[in-house]
Amino acid sequence: MRQRFEQQYLLGVLPICEVKIKTKSRDELPPVLVALQQIYVTPELNEPIFALLEEKIIKTKKKTGRPGMNLWHILVLAIVRHTLNTNWDRMEYLSNNDTSLRKIMGVHVEKFGIEEMEFAYQTIVDNVKLIDEEMLQTINDIVVAYGQNLFKKKDELPVALELKTDSFAVETNVHFPTDLNLLYDSLRKGIETICLMCKEDITIKGWRKYKSIIGDAKSLFRTASHQVFRGRNETEKILSVKNYLQRAKAINTRLEAVRSASASTITTAVLQSYIAYITKFIDQIDRRILKGEVIPSEEKIFSIFEPHTEWLTKGKLNKKVELGHLVMITTDQYSFIVDYKVMEKQKDAQQIQGLSERIKTKFADATICSHSFDKGYWSKENLEILNAQGIETVVLPKRGRHTKEDNEREEEANFKLLKRKHSAVESNINMLEHHGLNRCPDKGLQHYKNYVGLSVLAYNIHQLGNKIVAIKNKEEERKILKLRRLLKAAA
Repeated sequence: MRQRFEQQYLLGVLPICEVKIKTKSRDELPPVLVALQQIYVTPELNEPIFALLEEKIIKTKKKTGRPGMNLWHILVLAIVRHTLNTNWDRMEYLSNNDTSLRKIMGVHVEKFGIEEMEFAYQTIVDNVKLIDEEMLQTINDIVVAYGQNLFKKKDELPVALELKTDSFAVETNVHFPTDLNLLYDSLRKGIETICLMCKEDITIKGWRKYKSIIGDAKSLFRTASHQVFRGRNETEKILSVKNYLQRAKAINTRLEAVRSASASTITTAVLQSYIAYITKFIDQIDRRILKGEVIPSEEKIFSIFEPHTEWLTKGKLNKKVELGHLVMITTDQYSFIVDYKVMEKQKDAQQIQGLSERIKTKFADATICSHSFDKGYWSKENLEILNAQGIETVVLPKRGRHTKEDNEREEEANFKLLKRKHSAVESNINMLEHHGLNRCPDKGLQHYKNYVGLSVLAYNIHQLGNKIVAIKNKEEERKILKLRRLLKAAA
């Protein structure tokens, strides 16, 4: 039975609200721990966040059985993983050995020989993955609203926002694709699936030397790949590709025979998917190399392990091609990410309608002073949509040839000022990439989206922690100055 976290006040266990965190460090973790402590001790934050966690994680579970990982532990470990942009192995080590982290989790024992709680690797992985994208977006909105109230001036009501929107590529964990290596991946995984089936069904024969079969296929793949991409002899190139395809067809025929005779439904379905991939890539290689056809982009698959992966070209000099998805973020003047979205086979200019509706819903009581974009979002319809939202200044530069009205709009002093300020969103993107949003190691589209949401939440909690630390530092400076004045007056 999983429970909302309630710290047990035992001998040697320091209450979370009394934990002292050393913030004189340039590391990312201390301000995040400060913000997590603030969430724990502030009812305005912890009540709605824990209510969401209970709704999503506990509601469908039975109230019997072994105690599961507490909701507070799940939230802390998820945020820390993305703050440090680290892997599960390091998270297991930190959760069991890092004193500051364990104090914030409420499980560190100073003395008295009491047995401390430990977290197993698989327990951490299974529990953190229970947090889904929808829940993360709501928690993110709660954190942002609290942070904006900390940043805004006391007499500023309602909040006046200056928004900036941009997109960037978040890569999936895949190698660079060619139809030749994708065919080899499919052959290898198909043969490995057969090996698993052989353990369940002893009637499947002929696969004892499966490693040799994979090795032969790899040798032909390497030869064909070298001839296609580095060779100069056209005859040898065609011959090597034909040999590779001939062996692939023979293996595929054997795989199909096993699939037809097998009674196992789950494993057979997996095998069928690899057979389909093999058939597809054999056809594409034959058409592209042997027949000289151009394969349409909509037919292409860039990974058999992450089939949702897209081929992205953002026009960057250092990264001409990226494999993943575009992620759109919207930040405010306090550098909080107020909205984000994973784009699936969509471009920037298609996002304005949905973005405007989300911003209008989230900030119904706020004033949107400005909203800036780059040229990738331009269209006449988008400009009309944004102007209809009642935004004071819309910074949407036009692509291509300008009319007299376009020049007048873009020559306004406020437009120019906000256009220059728009580049601040690039630093927010860079900080996000240091919170894990450079390459997603998790597998599957849904886990990809959850990973993006957790990185955004960790980023916002980091910004909140920086603000809380700055406020505390100012208070300490005031106390020191006051003490100096008193000492000076007494002297």
